[in-house]
Amino acid sequence: MSFILFLIAGFFSGFLGGMGMGGGTILIPALTVLLGVEQHVAQATNLIAFLPMAAFTLKVHKENGLLKTQGLLTLVIPALLTTVAAGFIAALLPSEVLKKLFGAFLVFLAVKLLIDAKPSFKKLTS
Repeated sequence: MSFILFLIAGFFSGFLGGMGMGGGTILIPALTVLLGVEQHVAQATNLIAFLPMAAFTLKVHKENGLLKTQGLLTLVIPALLTTVAAGFIAALLPSEVLKKLFGAFLVFLAVKLLIDAKPSFKKLTS
């Protein structure tokens, strides 16, 4: 039974990740809350799962002419350095702290999405 739940979590996170929405927002809570996986393992699993999803998605977006490379290095280099630093910090933090930080991040994302969607919602109701 747990294999099927892992498969479903992987499917939905892959679907959202392929759309550029961040599959980790589904995968990490599904692994930790629903499947009882430790936070460090869930986040590491998400990072490993992200690599093939990102490579495939990048290929699709490039084939569709949606990939802009201008300024790429100024974005990628700081992102890589920050990712490495954050990975080392996350490895040192207790699992409970990671859970709280990730939860705060999800709340922040939800609030931001609501604020950004507000003008669109007004157009629908007008």
